[in-house]
Amino acid sequence: MHDTNSQKMKCGLEKAPHRSLLYALGLTREEMDRPLVGVVNAANEVVPGHLHLDTLASAVKAGVRLAGGTPLEFPAIAVCDGIAMNHEGMRFSLPSREFIADSIEIMARAHAFDALVFIPNCDKCVPGMLMAMMRLNLPSVLISGGPMLPGNVGPHKQADLISVFEAVGRMRAGTISEDELEEMTEHACPGCGSCAGMFTANSMNCLAETLGVALPGNGTIPAVDAARVRLAKTAGMRVMDLVNKNIRPLDIVTKQSVANAVAVDMALGCSTNTVLHMPAIAGEAGLRLGMDIFDEVSRKAPNLCKLSPAGKYYMVDLNNAGGIAAVMQELSKLDLISMDCMTVTGKTVGENLQLLKAKIRDPEVIHPIDQAYSREGGIAILHGSLAPDGAVVKQSAVAPEMMCRKVRARVFESEEDAMHAILDGKIKPGDGVVIRYEGPKGGPGMREMLSPTAAITGMGLGKDVALLTDGRFSGGTNGAAIGHISPEAADGGVISLVEEGDFIQIDIPNRKLDLLVSAEELEKRRSAFVPKESKSPYPVLRRYAKLVSSAANGGRYKEI
Repeated sequence: MHDTNSQKMKCGLEKAPHRSLLYALGLTREEMDRPLVGVVNAANEVVPGHLHLDTLASAVKAGVRLAGGTPLEFPAIAVCDGIAMNHEGMRFSLPSREFIADSIEIMARAHAFDALVFIPNCDKCVPGMLMAMMRLNLPSVLISGGPMLPGNVGPHKQADLISVFEAVGRMRAGTISEDELEEMTEHACPGCGSCAGMFTANSMNCLAETLGVALPGNGTIPAVDAARVRLAKTAGMRVMDLVNKNIRPLDIVTKQSVANAVAVDMALGCSTNTVLHMPAIAGEAGLRLGMDIFDEVSRKAPNLCKLSPAGKYYMVDLNNAGGIAAVMQELSKLDLISMDCMTVTGKTVGENLQLLKAKIRDPEVIHPIDQAYSREGGIAILHGSLAPDGAVVKQSAVAPEMMCRKVRARVFESEEDAMHAILDGKIKPGDGVVIRYEGPKGGPGMREMLSPTAAITGMGLGKDVALLTDGRFSGGTNGAAIGHISPEAADGGVISLVEEGDFIQIDIPNRKLDLLVSAEELEKRRSAFVPKESKSPYPVLRRYAKLVSSAANGGRYKEI
């Protein structure tokens, strides 16, 4: 009999009723005597990124059995941010991260599993599962569903979901027809997997690999590749080795491995949502990861990749170019990767890279350090009178013309109001679209602003218009999109005091974001300020608004 966590649930005279229920599952006594491995499967028929996860779950269970364990599968929810975008559904996306973590903790603790294999793929499911992994600290491996392939939309022409979002603005601007839009709509997303560019889901799956809690290849092997199924079988076998060696997530996720992940984040030009999710994951591991750490690392870690939406390449191209291992190997030349961090392979980062013979196989997709796109990483953290606690911008996707720019505030109290103004041609060059009361508390739910940013780009205004919000952006966003402005409007942040026609100074190289209004005028406005009353009609969002903390803290629940 293994000395395992599940013994307290299945062994001894008084646990005879428990064994009776395990027999009811069809388990034999031999299966009961083995370590019980929870397989957390987020498969559903709603989210394209999760459509195929049952196949991977079957492979994981085969791997667990091959290595002498007993797998027991249970479900997790997942939201498709693309389908939830630009309507009230998006308010439920970020909250789902906390619900996913909580529900997994409930299942794992109630049923005394010895180990877990997590199978997520899309935006909030990956960080939600990683938060649960840290919280539970059972031997664990994460195996994602993998990225979607890009769609073929013409001879030698590829596209992804962001192409469709931007095409909406192009059609409104008259540069493509409705028929052309519909043809792209049909072909841009060719099948299962997380959307094909370096958006939030793929960003987090790559960072899970970098952290060491997922196997090499987790972030980049395409969803439809047989190698993804083989990786899932290996994940099932690996978790049993972790059980035998008693290697747990908190042995793997350390200050050094988190620093590795932030460095790779900057090199890849990942989604700004990583600045929400990585602090939340680190917090569950008992580590503090503030927004400023991203900026500190960004100053040292060069931007080596420009994948969609920042460039023309896709996740499959990154995979073929050497994947995350190649990026880590290149960053190690600047001593930005700690090689002695433990991983779920049972080997260190350095040992993994050596076994993989990691190297850049396509320097067009992964630039060598001496040919980096920029000496700084993909994300910048801005501070100033408009964002005392910080704001986030994906600087690798900002046009040079917008890196340092004074813009005129056009103020909107919701995403919908701003979207109407953009599509109706009311936003002009030199404008700064300010969307407030969309933060974690004020939304509630901190909606992504992919539709307005994509519309701005599609209408040809990407080099002349900024968007500033206490909400957040999709990993598919490009342009001068500055989000997570903290404190948010609902907490009385300065963004709540901005008025139509105010000027805002954006200075990304110097990390500044200032409202060009005198302190005296701001104090006058604050004394007359009446907070916007907003109470969600949905009980789940009302509870979320009471519990959620600032975006500057990763949007985690407050300590209670």
